[in-house]
Amino acid sequence: MNVVAYYRVSTKAQGKSGLGLEAQKEYIRIAQASADWQVVATFEDHLSGTIAPLDRKGLRAALELCRKEGYTLVVAKLDRLSRDVADIAQLMKVVDFKVATMPAADKFQLHIYAALAEQERDFISVRTKDALARLKARAEEGNADAAEKVANRNDKLVRGRTADSRLKAQEAISNRVSAFHATVEPHIQACLYKGLVTLQSIADCLNKTQVKTSRGGEWSPIQVSRAMVALNLSF
Repeated sequence: MNVVAYYRVSTKAQGKSGLGLEAQKEYIRIAQASADWQVVATFEDHLSGTIAPLDRKGLRAALELCRKEGYTLVVAKLDRLSRDVADIAQLMKVVDFKVATMPAADKFQLHIYAALAEQERDFISVRTKDALARLKARAEEGNADAAEKVANRNDKLVRGRTADSRLKAQEAISNRVSAFHATVEPHIQACLYKGLVTLQSIADCLNKTQVKTSRGGEWSPIQVSRAMVALNLSF
């Protein structure tokens, strides 16, 4: 089976040092030998897992190649794609994918693992918030060590909210929207080819063919209008 390997590390520093990346490659190498996979291409992202899957340049390219050639996507661990069960479910509709640490798992099993991963993420979030609340309480009581830790955390948060980071986030969103519009353009063109001349009729046409919006819902006239303007299409 021809597969496309996708690797993700959370920071650029990890990406440059190979920390975490080599482990992922080893997982896939071992699974490749036992599962008779042929890795035909590899893609990487050096981004946090909090970035939506379709906002990652490397993953988008990997998905596009898989869709075009009928390849299967392979990751070392499921959380390299996402810890969000909704993200996993969405990706399952786009391509087939396998996980090197559980190569025999089918879609149903992967869905369960994704749900468990999301639950663990939520548990971690709750524990982190509780720990931070206790730390702030100690700082307010006059504990110098706690006060210093809170100050350091606030400083890191401020530095993280730079104009550059905001620009990158906006660029990622813009790229995602453009990629989505490119996928729906043929479907809108097909509806126009049928001679439809209203936004509502185009929306009905797309919904009838089960083409979803970027959020996975049904089309409305205003959404059709926005897409047509972005694609420079007219009746």
